[in-house]
Amino acid sequence: MTKALEGIRVLDMTHVQSGPSATQLLGWLGADVVKLEAPSGDITRKQLRDLPDVDSLYFTMLNCNKRSITLNTKSERGKEILTELIRRSDVMVENFGPGAVDRMGFTWERIREINPRIVYASIKGFGEGPYTNFKAYEVVAQAMGGSMSTTGFEDGPPLATGAQIGDSGTGVHAVAGILAALFQRESTGRGQRVNVAMQHAVLNLCRVKLRDQQRLAHGPLAEYPNEDFGDEVPRSGNASGGGQPGWAVKCAPGGPNDYVYVIVQPVGWRPLAELIGRPELADDPEWATPEVRLPQLSKMFQLIEEWSSTLPKLRVLEELNAHNIPCGPILSTKEIIEDESLVANEMVVEVAHPQRGSFTTVGSPLKLSDSPVEMVTSPLLGEHNEEVYVGELGLGDEELRLLKTTGVI
Repeated sequence: MTKALEGIRVLDMTHVQSGPSATQLLGWLGADVVKLEAPSGDITRKQLRDLPDVDSLYFTMLNCNKRSITLNTKSERGKEILTELIRRSDVMVENFGPGAVDRMGFTWERIREINPRIVYASIKGFGEGPYTNFKAYEVVAQAMGGSMSTTGFEDGPPLATGAQIGDSGTGVHAVAGILAALFQRESTGRGQRVNVAMQHAVLNLCRVKLRDQQRLAHGPLAEYPNEDFGDEVPRSGNASGGGQPGWAVKCAPGGPNDYVYVIVQPVGWRPLAELIGRPELADDPEWATPEVRLPQLSKMFQLIEEWSSTLPKLRVLEELNAHNIPCGPILSTKEIIEDESLVANEMVVEVAHPQRGSFTTVGSPLKLSDSPVEMVTSPLLGEHNEEVYVGELGLGDEELRLLKTTGVI
């Protein structure tokens, strides 16, 4: 069976997380992703190692379904080879610091001249403006994109989220832009530039907080548990902040992740009141409608927690779902990696590796009926040098040996 992106070649000049997360998605969709690394390799091969002299999980989990070649793009011969690689590619992706690829001699104008059909995608920390040349990391993007100021409890400091919305979140946005550019190329015959900034991607994921910033002009936000409101959206703990109030309530036996997140819809109040042993609240004028419950959300969830704290979270999950009440247990990383349904859905996948034996990774969340994903292990450094340089670019065996001895690859 053919894959969705079969026949599309991606020149992957990315490193760390934001870029590799994007190119791995393209690889899962069937593109031939050729990861171009400096002869020393992607820095994450050696970062956070759990086994000596073996590619780290940081690297392996972001670089499945790719081939690896090495190239010193600062050398003249390296630049010539890079030119040929660009000529043969459909997509080029990079996440170096601003201007780094330009300084190599490969401006967008030069790249377009080499290959008018190429889609050239760049991931940067920020857009044009005062922050353009600032260094960006995951939590820096969260800080400057609106996430941290609205995450945490009102009386505590701003908090980072465990979800990598700055890096992998930006990678997903980049993939959307790349696919759109490839689709447009079908009608125009031309490639184009795709730019995605980490700050912008995080902001896009925080749009509801900008919604609430504007609503503040008309008074306090009733859906929030906060008592006082200033002129900016406050941190509001685990409040959903949406049309239906929600909160994480404690469960037995009281461990750090023994919680269930509960959403209280209007239609769910009567069955919930009965479930927690307070059926009289269903018709009590002080509790019966969403409007009267809003000012006392904390008390409402306290009543629910008095019931939930006596039961294990999976039992709470069963009881609430039996009454069609939206909820979700807080699953720890250990519970997730051992979750049979996630394994069955190929979202937790065991992958064989030539050096570490095997590793567990996250599978593709994109499920296409005509383009199934076959997980291929991450490549060793320069594993495909001969395959690409000799087999595809036509370099001779002798030149390949010379490129190695002179440090070009």
